[in-house]
Amino acid sequence: MISLINGIVRSISSDRAVVEVGGVGLAVSLTSQTTAQLNLGTPVQLFTSLVVREDSLTLFGFLDEESRSAFELVQTVSGIGPKVALAILGAHTPQSLAVAIAQEDIKAIEKVPGIGRKGAQRLILELKGKISDFGSVDHKQIHQPVWREQLTSALISLGFTAKDSDSAITAVVSQYADNGIDAQSVDISELLKAALQSGRRA
Repeated sequence: MISLINGIVRSISSDRAVVEVGGVGLAVSLTSQTTAQLNLGTPVQLFTSLVVREDSLTLFGFLDEESRSAFELVQTVSGIGPKVALAILGAHTPQSLAVAIAQEDIKAIEKVPGIGRKGAQRLILELKGKISDFGSVDHKQIHQPVWREQLTSALISLGFTAKDSDSAITAVVSQYADNGIDAQSVDISELLKAALQSGRRA
């Protein structure tokens, strides 16, 4: 596995660069933000991830290790391949992605080309709790949205445990999302009713 390269930038386009390493030119796929920071003829260090397919070997490069880790992590989500993963890292830093997932901010993830609403929901569902492992993300900085905190405290005051209330709220958010409705735009009393019903079913 090629996980790090040091070399001289020999060519740059919007989504890739050729880096000469030991006399060999390696084509590396990059986000446009990364290519904008490269200069022809200058040395560069890239943290890389090699994606092997039957008909191709593609090297993806990042300027820091967190971005490479995030790129590999989002590909563990069903339906997300390296191209969409690269688009996600083009639209988000690992930190802003971690915050969007922790706050279940579907709109922030949905703006990534090629991901769509369902993909954003799946990303949040499958990565919640995993992506905040990045050392550069301070757990204390990631707060739940206000409406969710209000809902949690209301459910706990009605006898739910913290875990049960979280499960009930997640189920409600998912139900609304299936109908194309963003839960944070719904009145808190409606959400509470739905969460109570959901909690009873569980």
